[in-house]
Amino acid sequence: MAKAIKTVSTVVSKVEDLGNDTKRFTLVDQDDWELPPFRPGAHIDVHLEPGLVRTYSLCNEPDDDRRYVIAVKREREGRGGSAFLHDRVQVGQPISVSLPRGGIALDPEGTNVFVAGGIGVTPFISAIRHLDRRGQTNYVLHWTSRGQPVLPDMIAPAIKAGRVRLYDTTEESKPIIADLVEEFGGSGLAACCGPDLMLQAFEKAVVTWPDDRKHIEMFTPPKLAAKSDVPPYELYLSGSNKHAVVTPDMGLLATLESMGVDVPVSCGGGICGACRVRWTEGPPIHRDRVLSPTERQSELIVCVGDCAGPRLVLDL
Repeated sequence: MAKAIKTVSTVVSKVEDLGNDTKRFTLVDQDDWELPPFRPGAHIDVHLEPGLVRTYSLCNEPDDDRRYVIAVKREREGRGGSAFLHDRVQVGQPISVSLPRGGIALDPEGTNVFVAGGIGVTPFISAIRHLDRRGQTNYVLHWTSRGQPVLPDMIAPAIKAGRVRLYDTTEESKPIIADLVEEFGGSGLAACCGPDLMLQAFEKAVVTWPDDRKHIEMFTPPKLAAKSDVPPYELYLSGSNKHAVVTPDMGLLATLESMGVDVPVSCGGGICGACRVRWTEGPPIHRDRVLSPTERQSELIVCVGDCAGPRLVLDL
Protein backbone atom coordinates (compact mmCIF):
# COMPACT_ATOMS: atom_id res chain seq x y z
CA MET A 1 0.00 0.00 0.00
CA ALA A 2 1.39 3.40 -0.97
CA LYS A 3 2.03 5.79 1.89
CA ALA A 4 -0.08 8.93 2.00
CA ILE A 5 1.74 12.15 1.23
CA LYS A 6 2.25 14.09 4.47
CA THR A 7 4.73 16.78 3.43
CA VAL A 8 5.34 19.00 0.43
CA SER A 9 8.75 20.19 -0.74
CA THR A 10 8.90 23.95 -1.23
CA VAL A 11 11.55 26.58 -1.83
CA VAL A 12 11.79 29.99 -0.18
CA SER A 13 11.25 32.50 -2.99
CA LYS A 14 11.10 35.69 -0.93
CA VAL A 15 11.99 36.90 2.57
CA GLU A 16 10.74 40.35 3.59
CA ASP A 17 11.73 42.19 6.74
CA LEU A 18 8.59 44.06 7.80
CA GLY A 19 10.06 45.65 10.91
CA ASN A 20 8.83 45.16 14.46
CA ASP A 21 10.70 41.83 14.61
CA THR A 22 8.50 40.36 11.87
CA LYS A 23 9.44 38.70 8.60
CA ARG A 24 7.23 37.45 5.78
CA PHE A 25 8.24 34.28 3.92
CA THR A 26 6.93 33.15 0.54
CA LEU A 27 7.23 29.45 -0.26
CA VAL A 28 6.73 28.02 -3.75
CA ASP A 29 7.04 24.74 -5.58
CA GLN A 30 10.52 24.43 -7.07
CA ASP A 31 9.02 23.96 -10.55
CA ASP A 32 6.24 26.55 -10.01
CA TRP A 33 3.47 23.96 -9.88
CA GLU A 34 0.27 24.60 -7.97
CA LEU A 35 0.52 23.78 -4.28
CA PRO A 36 -2.04 21.65 -2.40
CA PRO A 37 -5.24 23.64 -1.80
CA PHE A 38 -6.25 25.19 1.50
CA ARG A 39 -9.16 26.95 3.19
CA PRO A 40 -9.12 30.58 4.36
CA GLY A 41 -7.06 30.81 7.53
CA ALA A 42 -5.52 27.32 7.21
CA HIS A 43 -2.20 26.32 8.78
CA ILE A 44 0.92 24.50 7.67
CA ASP A 45 3.61 22.81 9.73
CA VAL A 46 7.05 24.06 8.70
CA HIS A 47 9.80 21.45 9.11
CA LEU A 48 12.87 23.50 9.92
CA GLU A 49 15.26 20.75 11.01
CA PRO A 50 14.93 17.34 12.71
CA GLY A 51 12.85 17.79 15.83
CA LEU A 52 11.98 21.40 15.04
CA VAL A 53 8.50 21.71 13.51
CA ARG A 54 6.40 24.82 13.92
CA THR A 55 2.88 25.71 12.81
CA TYR A 56 1.98 28.98 11.07
CA SER A 57 -1.17 30.39 9.52
CA LEU A 58 -1.22 31.05 5.79
CA CYS A 59 -1.70 34.75 5.01
CA ASN A 60 -2.59 34.49 1.35
CA GLU A 61 -5.99 33.52 0.02
CA PRO A 62 -6.74 30.00 -1.30
CA ASP A 63 -7.08 31.22 -4.90
CA ASP A 64 -3.42 32.25 -4.73
CA ASP A 65 -2.46 28.61 -5.23
CA ARG A 66 1.15 28.83 -6.38
CA ARG A 67 2.57 29.99 -3.08
CA TYR A 68 2.26 29.73 0.67
CA VAL A 69 2.82 32.98 2.57
CA ILE A 70 3.54 33.04 6.30
CA ALA A 71 4.46 35.92 8.61
CA VAL A 72 6.61 35.18 11.65
CA LYS A 73 7.32 37.43 14.61
CA ARG A 74 10.52 36.71 16.49
CA GLU A 75 9.56 35.45 19.93
CA ARG A 76 12.37 36.35 22.32
CA GLU A 77 11.12 33.84 24.88
CA GLY A 78 9.95 31.29 22.31
CA ARG A 79 10.96 27.69 21.65
CA GLY A 80 13.37 28.37 18.79
CA GLY A 81 11.22 28.20 15.68
CA SER A 82 10.89 31.93 15.04
CA ALA A 83 14.60 32.50 15.76
CA PHE A 84 15.53 29.78 13.26
CA LEU A 85 13.36 31.35 10.55
CA HIS A 86 14.66 34.86 11.22
CA ASP A 87 18.34 33.97 11.50
CA ARG A 88 18.90 31.00 9.21
CA VAL A 89 16.28 30.83 6.46
CA GLN A 90 17.22 32.53 3.19
CA VAL A 91 15.91 32.82 -0.36
CA GLY A 92 16.49 29.62 -2.31
CA GLN A 93 16.45 27.39 0.75
CA PRO A 94 14.35 24.20 0.47
CA ILE A 95 11.78 23.66 3.23
CA SER A 96 9.32 20.82 3.71
CA VAL A 97 5.85 21.74 4.91
CA SER A 98 2.79 19.72 5.82
CA LEU A 99 -0.37 19.61 3.78
CA PRO A 100 -2.52 22.58 4.84
CA ARG A 101 -5.19 21.83 7.42
CA GLY A 102 -7.90 23.61 9.35
CA GLY A 103 -9.24 27.00 8.43
CA ILE A 104 -12.16 29.26 9.25
CA ALA A 105 -15.70 28.25 8.33
CA LEU A 106 -16.82 31.70 7.21
CA ASP A 107 -20.47 32.69 7.45
CA PRO A 108 -21.66 33.33 3.87
CA GLU A 109 -24.52 35.63 4.90
CA GLY A 110 -24.06 36.90 8.46
CA THR A 111 -21.28 39.21 9.59
CA ASN A 112 -17.84 37.68 10.20
CA VAL A 113 -16.28 39.46 13.17
CA PHE A 114 -12.51 39.02 13.42
CA VAL A 115 -10.65 40.07 16.59
CA ALA A 116 -6.85 40.04 16.38
CA GLY A 117 -3.90 41.01 18.50
CA GLY A 118 -0.63 41.79 16.72
CA ILE A 119 0.64 38.97 14.51
CA GLY A 120 -2.54 37.05 15.40
CA VAL A 121 -4.10 38.77 12.41
CA THR A 122 -2.54 36.30 9.95
CA PRO A 123 -5.46 33.83 9.55
CA PHE A 124 -7.88 36.74 9.18
CA ILE A 125 -5.81 38.30 6.42
CA SER A 126 -6.32 35.11 4.45
CA ALA A 127 -10.06 35.17 5.20
CA ILE A 128 -10.45 38.83 4.27
CA ARG A 129 -8.57 38.42 0.99
CA HIS A 130 -10.77 35.41 0.21
CA LEU A 131 -13.96 37.41 0.88
CA ASP A 132 -12.75 40.49 -0.98
CA ARG A 133 -11.87 38.45 -4.04
CA ARG A 134 -15.49 37.30 -4.17
CA GLY A 135 -16.91 40.76 -3.66
CA GLN A 136 -18.19 39.91 -0.19
CA THR A 137 -18.05 42.67 2.40
CA ASN A 138 -19.82 40.92 5.29
CA TYR A 139 -16.93 41.20 7.73
CA VAL A 140 -15.21 43.52 10.16
CA LEU A 141 -11.71 43.21 11.63
CA HIS A 142 -10.76 44.68 15.02
CA TRP A 143 -6.95 44.67 15.12
CA THR A 144 -4.88 45.79 18.11
CA SER A 145 -1.14 46.34 18.03
CA ARG A 146 1.60 48.15 19.89
CA GLY A 147 2.53 50.90 17.45
CA GLN A 148 1.97 50.55 13.73
CA PRO A 149 0.78 47.09 12.65
CA VAL A 150 2.68 44.88 10.26
CA LEU A 151 1.06 43.36 7.15
CA PRO A 152 -1.45 46.18 6.43
CA ASP A 153 -0.40 46.05 2.77
CA MET A 154 -2.08 42.66 2.43
CA ILE A 155 -5.54 44.04 3.29
CA ALA A 156 -5.13 47.64 2.11
CA PRO A 157 -8.49 47.72 0.22
CA ALA A 158 -10.33 46.54 3.35
CA ILE A 159 -8.64 49.19 5.48
CA LYS A 160 -9.43 51.90 2.93
CA ALA A 161 -13.07 50.77 2.81
CA GLY A 162 -13.40 51.10 6.59
CA ARG A 163 -13.91 47.42 7.30
CA VAL A 164 -10.82 47.29 9.53
CA ARG A 165 -10.61 49.06 12.89
CA LEU A 166 -7.02 49.58 14.05
CA TYR A 167 -6.19 50.09 17.73
CA ASP A 168 -2.70 51.38 18.55
CA THR A 169 -2.42 50.47 22.24
CA THR A 170 0.46 52.89 22.72
CA GLU A 171 -2.02 55.73 22.10
CA GLU A 172 -5.42 54.36 23.13
CA SER A 173 -6.92 51.82 25.49
CA LYS A 174 -7.45 48.26 24.41
CA PRO A 175 -10.99 47.64 23.19
CA ILE A 176 -13.48 45.74 25.34
CA ILE A 177 -13.85 42.41 23.56
CA ALA A 178 -17.42 41.82 24.68
CA ASP A 179 -18.47 45.14 23.12
CA LEU A 180 -16.93 44.12 19.79
CA VAL A 181 -18.92 40.92 19.45
CA GLU A 182 -22.19 41.54 21.27
CA GLU A 183 -23.65 43.50 18.36
CA PHE A 184 -23.60 40.28 16.36
CA GLY A 185 -24.77 37.94 19.11
CA GLY A 186 -27.81 36.84 17.14
CA SER A 187 -26.09 35.74 13.94
CA GLY A 188 -22.78 35.52 12.15
CA LEU A 189 -19.35 34.22 13.11
CA ALA A 190 -16.88 35.60 15.66
CA ALA A 191 -13.21 34.59 15.54
CA CYS A 192 -10.23 35.59 17.65
CA CYS A 193 -6.47 35.14 17.56
CA GLY A 194 -4.09 36.93 19.90
CA PRO A 195 -2.44 36.88 23.30
CA ASP A 196 -3.86 34.93 26.25
CA LEU A 197 -5.75 37.79 27.91
CA MET A 198 -7.50 38.66 24.67
CA LEU A 199 -8.47 35.02 24.10
CA GLN A 200 -9.80 34.70 27.65
CA ALA A 201 -11.95 37.81 27.24
CA PHE A 202 -13.20 36.55 23.88
CA GLU A 203 -14.08 33.10 25.21
CA LYS A 204 -16.02 34.69 28.04
CA ALA A 205 -17.89 36.94 25.62
CA VAL A 206 -19.03 34.06 23.37
CA VAL A 207 -19.37 31.32 25.98
CA THR A 208 -23.08 30.84 25.22
CA TRP A 209 -22.65 30.90 21.43
CA PRO A 210 -22.94 27.60 19.52
CA ASP A 211 -19.60 26.07 18.51
CA ASP A 212 -20.17 26.62 14.80
CA ARG A 213 -20.41 30.39 15.33
CA LYS A 214 -17.12 30.92 17.17
CA HIS A 215 -13.53 30.21 16.25
CA ILE A 216 -10.41 30.56 18.38
CA GLU A 217 -6.76 30.46 17.31
CA MET A 218 -4.11 30.16 20.02
CA PHE A 219 -0.48 31.36 19.99
CA THR A 220 0.73 29.11 22.78
CA PRO A 221 -0.74 25.96 24.31
CA PRO A 222 -2.26 26.07 27.78
CA LYS A 223 -0.16 24.69 30.62
CA LEU A 224 -0.68 20.99 31.15
CA ALA A 225 -0.11 18.83 34.19
CA ALA A 226 3.44 17.50 34.31
CA LYS A 227 2.17 13.96 34.90
CA SER A 228 -0.98 12.22 33.71
CA ASP A 229 -3.48 11.07 36.34
CA VAL A 230 -4.85 8.35 34.05
CA PRO A 231 -4.23 4.71 35.11
CA PRO A 232 -2.04 2.57 32.81
CA TYR A 233 -3.76 1.26 29.68
CA GLU A 234 -2.89 -0.92 26.71
CA LEU A 235 -1.99 0.79 23.44
CA TYR A 236 -2.44 -1.15 20.21
CA LEU A 237 -1.41 0.15 16.80
CA SER A 238 -3.61 -1.63 14.26
CA GLY A 239 -1.60 -0.62 11.19
CA SER A 240 1.75 -1.95 12.46
CA ASN A 241 0.48 -4.58 14.94
CA LYS A 242 2.44 -3.10 17.85
CA HIS A 243 1.51 -3.23 21.53
CA ALA A 244 2.67 -1.21 24.54
CA VAL A 245 1.44 -0.09 27.94
CA VAL A 246 0.98 3.65 28.49
CA THR A 247 1.93 4.63 32.03
CA PRO A 248 1.36 7.99 33.75
CA ASP A 249 5.07 8.81 33.86
CA MET A 250 5.46 8.27 30.07
CA GLY A 251 2.16 9.41 28.61
CA LEU A 252 0.78 8.61 25.16
CA LEU A 253 3.13 10.67 22.99
CA ALA A 254 6.34 9.46 24.63
CA THR A 255 5.07 5.87 24.43
CA LEU A 256 4.45 6.24 20.70
CA GLU A 257 7.94 7.64 20.23
CA SER A 258 9.42 4.72 22.19
CA MET A 259 7.62 2.37 19.79
CA GLY A 260 9.41 3.98 16.87
CA VAL A 261 6.32 5.77 15.55
CA ASP A 262 7.10 8.96 13.66
CA VAL A 263 4.40 11.35 14.88
CA PRO A 264 4.74 14.96 13.68
CA VAL A 265 4.61 17.26 16.70
CA SER A 266 4.60 21.05 16.55
CA CYS A 267 2.95 22.78 19.50
CA GLY A 268 3.06 19.86 21.94
CA GLY A 269 0.01 21.28 23.68
CA GLY A 270 -3.05 20.41 21.63
CA ILE A 271 -3.60 23.64 19.71
CA CYS A 272 -2.20 23.01 16.22
CA GLY A 273 -3.48 19.60 15.16
CA ALA A 274 -0.21 18.36 13.67
CA CYS A 275 -0.34 15.05 15.54
CA ARG A 276 -3.94 14.03 14.90
CA VAL A 277 -4.47 10.31 14.32
CA ARG A 278 -7.47 8.06 13.85
CA TRP A 279 -8.68 5.91 16.73
CA THR A 280 -11.01 2.90 16.58
CA GLU A 281 -11.27 1.75 20.19
CA GLY A 282 -11.15 3.70 23.47
CA PRO A 283 -12.75 5.84 24.65
CA PRO A 284 -9.98 8.41 24.27
CA ILE A 285 -9.57 11.43 26.52
CA HIS A 286 -9.50 14.66 24.50
CA ARG A 287 -7.62 17.66 25.92
CA ASP A 288 -7.01 19.51 22.65
CA ARG A 289 -8.37 22.84 21.43
CA VAL A 290 -8.51 21.77 17.78
CA LEU A 291 -11.00 19.00 17.03
CA SER A 292 -14.72 19.52 16.66
CA PRO A 293 -17.14 17.20 18.50
CA THR A 294 -17.69 15.33 15.23
CA GLU A 295 -13.97 14.93 14.57
CA ARG A 296 -13.43 13.60 18.08
CA GLN A 297 -15.61 10.62 17.21
CA SER A 298 -12.76 9.25 15.09
CA GLU A 299 -9.65 11.38 15.70
CA LEU A 300 -7.33 12.12 18.62
CA ILE A 301 -4.60 14.72 19.17
CA VAL A 302 -1.98 12.43 20.68
CA CYS A 303 0.32 15.07 22.18
CA VAL A 304 -2.31 15.72 24.87
CA GLY A 305 -4.50 12.64 24.50
CA ASP A 306 -5.07 9.64 26.78
CA CYS A 307 -7.56 6.84 27.25
CA ALA A 308 -10.38 6.50 29.78
CA GLY A 309 -10.58 2.72 29.33
CA PRO A 310 -8.20 -0.26 29.49
CA ARG A 311 -7.30 -0.21 25.79
CA LEU A 312 -6.73 2.38 23.10
CA VAL A 313 -6.45 1.39 19.43
CA LEU A 314 -4.89 3.82 16.99
CA ASP A 315 -4.73 3.50 13.21
CA LEU A 316 -0.94 3.68 13.03
